[in-house]
Amino acid sequence: RLLPPTSLRQRLSRRRPLLPASPAHPLSLPPPAFGFLFDVDGVLVRGSQAVPAARQAFRRLADSGGRLRVPVVFLTNAGNCLRSAKARELSQALGLQVSPEQVILSHSPLRLFSQFHQKCMLVAGQGPVEENAHNLGFKHVVTIEALRKAYPLLDMVDQSRRPKDESVLGCWVILFGEPVRWETSLQLITDVLLSNGNPGAELQDIPYPHLPVLACNMDLLWMAEAKMPRFGHGTFLLCLENIYKKVTGRELKYEALIGKPSTVTYRYAEYLIKQQAEKQGWKSPIRRLYAVGDNPMSDIYGANLYNSYLKSAHQNQAQAGVKRSPQAASPQTEDDLHLRKDCNNSVESCESILVCTGVYRHNADVPSKTEERTAETVFHGHRDFCFDPSLVEASYIVQDVNEAVQLAFKKEDWS
Repeated sequence: RLLPPTSLRQRLSRRRPLLPASPAHPLSLPPPAFGFLFDVDGVLVRGSQAVPAARQAFRRLADSGGRLRVPVVFLTNAGNCLRSAKARELSQALGLQVSPEQVILSHSPLRLFSQFHQKCMLVAGQGPVEENAHNLGFKHVVTIEALRKAYPLLDMVDQSRRPKDESVLGCWVILFGEPVRWETSLQLITDVLLSNGNPGAELQDIPYPHLPVLACNMDLLWMAEAKMPRFGHGTFLLCLENIYKKVTGRELKYEALIGKPSTVTYRYAEYLIKQQAEKQGWKSPIRRLYAVGDNPMSDIYGANLYNSYLKSAHQNQAQAGVKRSPQAASPQTEDDLHLRKDCNNSVESCESILVCTGVYRHNADVPSKTEERTAETVFHGHRDFCFDPSLVEASYIVQDVNEAVQLAFKKEDWS
C-alpha cells in the first residue's frame, strides 16, 4: 500500500544514516565537498588482518550497494606489489570494491616524472619491481638480481648465488622499497654510484655528484602484526646514506624523494580524488581533505606539510620544514600541469587525523607541552626533512579509523 506523502517524509526522517547521494532519490545528501586519504598499514590493516574498525568505517562511507559516497584514496608507502594487487587486498579487507585508480603506492607519482622514463634505471626493492617500473613508464629497467648476475664477482656475501655471465650496464637508481637481501643491494647500489654506472670497472676517482637517485618511501618504521614496529625502507636508506658517506666522506644526494611525507605525493592524491568526484558526477568542488594515518613522522608530517602548501601563495613556501629541496626534479607532463592548476585553485585544506591502532601510541611520540617537543621527541623522519614540532602535531587524535570518519562527517555536517 502506498503511503501518503506526509507519512513517507516522517518515516524517512527517522532513518539514520540518511540514504546516499543518488540522482534518483530526492531526499539524498548533497554532493560531498571533501575526500579522504587513508593510510593502510596500521590504519586499515595490521599485516594480513583487517583492523576491526576499518569495516565499520567503510559501512559509513558506502551506500547500500557498496558504492562510496565520498571520494577516497588509499595512500600507502608500501611499494612491493602492483596497484591492482593492493586494490584486491583492500577489497577483501574492507568488504567493498576498491579499484587500482584509488591506490597510491610509494612510487606511483613517478608516473609523472617523464624526464626519467627513457633513462636506464637500476631498480631496487622486492616484489614485481620490473613490472612496476614498466607500468610507471620506465623503458629500460635493470633489477638488482640482473646486475648481480651480470657482475658475479661483486656479490661476495652469498657466494653460492654467483653465476658466470657478464655484461656492461650503466644505470641511474630507483629505490622502490626495502629489499629482501639488504647486504647485496647495499653493496651493488654503492658499486654503481662509485663507478658512475660501470660496476665492472676498476675504481678510479669517485664521481661527485654521483648518478641521480630516486627514493620512494622514507618510513623508518611501520606497523604489521608484530607488537612492535618493523624496520621500513627509511631504515634501508639510512644504511645506504651512512655507508656512502663512510666510504666517500660525502653526502648521498637524492634527485627526488617520493612517497609520504613528500608534497608531490599529496598533490597526486588530490588529483585522483578530484578524478573520482568527476567520474561520479559530483558537481561540488572538493574543498577539504582528511588524511588519516598512524605514523606522526610520515602521515601527519606529510598531511600538515601539504596543508601548508595549499595555504601558501607560492610553491617555494610549501617547502617549510625541508632543509633543501630533494623534490627539485618536478614532474613534467601535461597531466601534472593540470594537477598543479587544480591543486592551486580548488582544495583549501588537508587536515591530519592520527589514529592509535598502529605506530602511534598515546603519549609515546609527541610530548604534551610544546616546549618539550624539540628536546624530547626522537625524530624518525628522513634526514632531508627538518624536525618541526608543528608538523608532527595532528589536527585530531582519535582511537581508530571509524572514529576518524565520524569526526570528519561531523565537521562536514554530513552523514
